[in-house]
Amino acid sequence: MDDVLVERVLRAVEAVPRGHVVSYGDVAALVGIGPRQVGSIMKLYGSNVTWWRVTNASGDLPVNLLDEARERWAGEGILLKPNGRGCRITEYRADPEVLGRAYAAAVADLEAPPSA
Repeated sequence: MDDVLVERVLRAVEAVPRGHVVSYGDVAALVGIGPRQVGSIMKLYGSNVTWWRVTNASGDLPVNLLDEARERWAGEGILLKPNGRGCRITEYRADPEVLGRAYAAAVADLEAPPSA
């Protein structure tokens, strides 16, 4: 996997503000890749970033991550959905414009992604 691409995804995740979440698709749109690629990168390399701030489009996380995520969300003021599988992403989703600016600043020192 391309190291710069991995770094771009990880920096996008780190740009998500405390108390907010984004979907894999939101990160993918920032970086210019697909949501499944984001998920793969997060699975392999995401343990040292704020991974609990990235959910699926419904605000849910994989079952094996929920216990730790619940604690982290509670510390950030993110409430669980009644089913306990995730959060209400519509309530906690990061503002895309603010996130886009933070991401652009975070990756300014990286080489430009290849043109499509």
